[in-house]
Amino acid sequence: METPNPSKPPQPSSQDVEKMIRDYQLVQEQLRSVSLQVEQLQVQKSELQAAKEEVGKASGKVYVTIGSVIIETDKETALKNIDEKSESSGIRLQSTNKQLVELKAKEKQLREKITAISNQMQQ
Repeated sequence: METPNPSKPPQPSSQDVEKMIRDYQLVQEQLRSVSLQVEQLQVQKSELQAAKEEVGKASGKVYVTIGSVIIETDKETALKNIDEKSESSGIRLQSTNKQLVELKAKEKQLREKITAISNQMQQ
């Protein structure tokens, strides 16, 4: 019977390695998805900022779209709606950025584990 080497950690089973690789691939997919969400929210935020500037310059009638309908509204109401949407977008952006940071950390951790196991198996 072979005695375990205390300086060498036990080899993970092939099932453990396969699960780790699947988890890593899943995290990569989630990273792509969340990164895309961040980009979309950043674009939305800059569009709202541009809209706020344009409405701020406007004098006279202001029109907004609600779904596929365009309606007339006053400047103050339009600015208030833009501010509310911008605030909501900002909160979602913060939350999504936090999720992105967490996923990046998880991806790095899994990558390091997989690399360590791969190196261990090659020795």
